[in-house]
Amino acid sequence: MTTTALSGQEESATTVQPDPAPPRSPRPARRRRQRPIGGRVGSTALWIYAIVALIPLLLMVANSFRTTSSLYSDPLGAPWPIKLDSYRKAWTEGHFGEYFTNSLLVTVGAVALSTTVSTMAAYALARCRSRIFTILESVFISGLMLPIHLAILPIFYLLDGMGLVDSRLGLMLVYAASGVPFSIFVLTTFFRQLPPELEEAARIDGASSWQMFIRIMVPMVRPAVATVVVFRFVPIWNDFLFPLVLLRSREKYTVPVGLTTFFGEYATDWSSLFAGLVIATVPLIILFLVATKQIVAGLTAGMSK
Repeated sequence: MTTTALSGQEESATTVQPDPAPPRSPRPARRRRQRPIGGRVGSTALWIYAIVALIPLLLMVANSFRTTSSLYSDPLGAPWPIKLDSYRKAWTEGHFGEYFTNSLLVTVGAVALSTTVSTMAAYALARCRSRIFTILESVFISGLMLPIHLAILPIFYLLDGMGLVDSRLGLMLVYAASGVPFSIFVLTTFFRQLPPELEEAARIDGASSWQMFIRIMVPMVRPAVATVVVFRFVPIWNDFLFPLVLLRSREKYTVPVGLTTFFGEYATDWSSLFAGLVIATVPLIILFLVATKQIVAGLTAGMSK
C-alpha cells in the first residue's frame, strides 16, 4: 500500500510539457512590382516635356529683372544684379496698370455674368423634361460647333448700332455670351447626376424653389462651377482679337493688346515687355492654385456624403 501511494504522488507531481512547436519557415520577401517599360518611358517623356515647357517661363522671369542693354549683349545671361526698374517702367510709363485693371474688370465681369446665367439655365434644362426645353438645350449646345471669332463682323455691327464699340461693357457682354454654351453643357451634366430626392426633402422642409437652388443645388455642383470659371477665365484673359477690333482708345486696352505697345517701330523695350508678361501671368497662376483646391475640396465633400 505504501509503494502504491508513493508512486501515485510521483505521478501527480510530474508535469507534462507540450512538444515544441515546429520552426516557422521565413516569409518570402515581397517582390517589388516592376512598372512596365511603357509606363517608365511615358513618365520620362512627361518629365522631359515639363522641363522643356518650363524653360521659356524661367527665361521670361529671369529676363524681367535685367535691362534691355544687357539682354542685347547677353540674351541668356543670369539676372545679376537684380533690377526692378523694368517693372516700375512697365506699370507706370508703359500704362500697364491701366491695361491690367481693364483686363481684370472685363474678365471677372464676363465670367461672373456667364456663370450666373449658365447655372440657372442649366438647372432648368436638367430638371425640365418637356420637348421645348430639349430643343432649347440643343440650341445652346449648337453654339459649341462654331467658333465665336467667325461672327466678329456681325458682332461689330451689332455693338456699333448699340453704341457699345470702344466700351468695356460691350467687350464684357461679348465674352459672357460666348461662354454660355460651354458652361451650360458642363453644368447640365452635373445637375442631372444629383438625385431628385434632395429637392423633395427640401420642399417638405418648406424651402422655396429659389432657396433650394441657392442653398442645396449650387453647393453640390461647386466642382463644376470652379471648372467653368477656370476654363472661361483663361481664354478671356489671353484673348487678343476682340479687344483689338472692338476697342479704339488706348486707356481701355486689355493686357494682350497693351503688350503690343512695347514694340516700337525701330526698337523694342524687351525688359519692360518681359516684366509685363510676368505680371500678366500671375493672376492665372493664382487662379489655378485656388481653383484646384476648391475642386478637390468639393469632390471630397461629395464623396463623404
